[in-house]
Amino acid sequence: MSRLGKKPIPLPDGTQAKIENDFIIIKGPKGELKQKLHEKVKVKINDSEIEVSVEKPEIKKQRALWGLFRSLINNMVTGVNEGFEKKLEINGVGYKASISGQKLTLHVGYSHPVDYMLPEGIKGQVEGNIITISGIDKQLVGEIAAQIRKIRKPEPYKGKGIKYIDEIIRRKVGKAAAKG
Repeated sequence: MSRLGKKPIPLPDGTQAKIENDFIIIKGPKGELKQKLHEKVKVKINDSEIEVSVEKPEIKKQRALWGLFRSLINNMVTGVNEGFEKKLEINGVGYKASISGQKLTLHVGYSHPVDYMLPEGIKGQVEGNIITISGIDKQLVGEIAAQIRKIRKPEPYKGKGIKYIDEIIRRKVGKAAAKG
């Protein structure tokens, strides 16, 4: 049995859930999210909670789907009520970022500024050397943050680049340490 899948998902006030054509749709104060359901996964919506189950819980693949879809639906409920955010930090002399509308402009040591267009539903904010990416879709927020980090990954000698705010860079000693 899936320990996580068995837990019901509470629906906060102001949040509605419905099933249409193999899709679950969650509406909340921050927006609406939609997820296609697997044919083996069954979702039952009560007035204040959502229960997820599968046809045959003794089959390993179905147990995995059970926990997966419970987590996906829980993330949707959390997203439409609270939202998600990732923070990135820019380190380096002359490295900076600015945002105008949906266009994030990064000056990160290249001969030209790098422009990154944020997709619909994602908001960006820049305060000093911190970039905050926020939205209601957890997977999309994480994916966009990873793509921005990939523009200039942090290097291990001086730590220059774009990193997650809670990421720890393993530093290496340079040539000077090898001579001593």
